[in-house]
Amino acid sequence: NDLVYIFSDGYADQFGGELGKKLMTKNFKELLINIHEQSMDQQCESLDVYIHQWMGELEQVDDMMVIGIKI
Repeated sequence: NDLVYIFSDGYADQFGGELGKKLMTKNFKELLINIHEQSMDQQCESLDVYIHQWMGELEQVDDMMVIGIKI
């Protein structure tokens, strides 16, 4: 039940939050750790909801690609 994630820098580089700063890779990795026990479908939904809440009214600045593989 190992999980492997492959992702572009777009998710972590997205601006948002209260101060309009980047999410950052450390915070993105913590998010993945927090949701890793969910089903893959639930993880997809959680990532989508999280980034939209993070962005708020700001526009997407880069492509965002996240691939999760359960082995």
